[in-house]
Amino acid sequence: MDVLCLGESMIVLAPAAAEPLRGAVDLHMGVAGAESNVAVALARLGAHAAWCGTVGDDPLGRRVRDVLDEAGVDCAHVQTDPERPTGVYFKDPGPDGTRVHYYRRGSAASTMGPGHLDGVAAPRLLHLSGITPVLSDSCAALIDELLVDRALDPALVSFDVNYRPALWTVSEAGPALRRLADAADITFVGLDEAQTLWGAATADDVRELLPDAGVLVVKDGGNGVTAYEGGKSYYSPAEPVDVVEPVGAGDAFAAGFLYGRLQDASLEASMRLGHRLAAGALQTVGDLAPPPPPETVRAILEDQ
Repeated sequence: MDVLCLGESMIVLAPAAAEPLRGAVDLHMGVAGAESNVAVALARLGAHAAWCGTVGDDPLGRRVRDVLDEAGVDCAHVQTDPERPTGVYFKDPGPDGTRVHYYRRGSAASTMGPGHLDGVAAPRLLHLSGITPVLSDSCAALIDELLVDRALDPALVSFDVNYRPALWTVSEAGPALRRLADAADITFVGLDEAQTLWGAATADDVRELLPDAGVLVVKDGGNGVTAYEGGKSYYSPAEPVDVVEPVGAGDAFAAGFLYGRLQDASLEASMRLGHRLAAGALQTVGDLAPPPPPETVRAILEDQ
């Protein structure tokens, strides 16, 4: 495998029209999960991308596997729990933005723990996020096993902070996510997240807080991205776009950046491909958009 992404994928239900959930009659059902979003985007770019998680032995769990299979994601290591349900969440559009309501407590994914990837061959890259450790104590121990103890060594490990305030408080999440983010080979974090979690005002502040992250990628929304590696920093402005929906842009950027690194592209070229995928996601209703044509991807990565 080029990339193995581990985490929880859920069913997402959203009003078919852009209206509050309370009055909606028709709902659209999809599949969403930060890590599986990255796997889908990487598979569409041509990487051998796998997703590993646990789903319930129910129609929703089978829907998750079907959707990812159809997207070209390797699901050979997905596990099924006969006693726990597949997680679900709802989107609730409103005048002040879209709220999210989770129904994932006690889900099949929350049973993951140390040893979950025993027997799985090490990929070139293992991708994790800060969502998984808050699902349960056993999930937190699994992330420690994979990220801190490097159970799949020699795989490189990337970690997207992905702070979810609906799942844990700043006082709980701040120290835990800083420790994990500083242990990764590639770390993604939004500047807004870093401000909330750690009081960082600038990208340079984030680097001071995470000095041991091999490659640190600090995303500043529509402004741009600063990446740090080997004592140097690189800045890449974001592509200007008309935003339809912001959900999924971070996952799309991570996928584009990771694909660039897998192709031995420079940090600058990897950031440009990340921006291109993020721009597509921002202009799409849903978490991901189709990737650019292969010749466009090659041109972006070869322009060092």
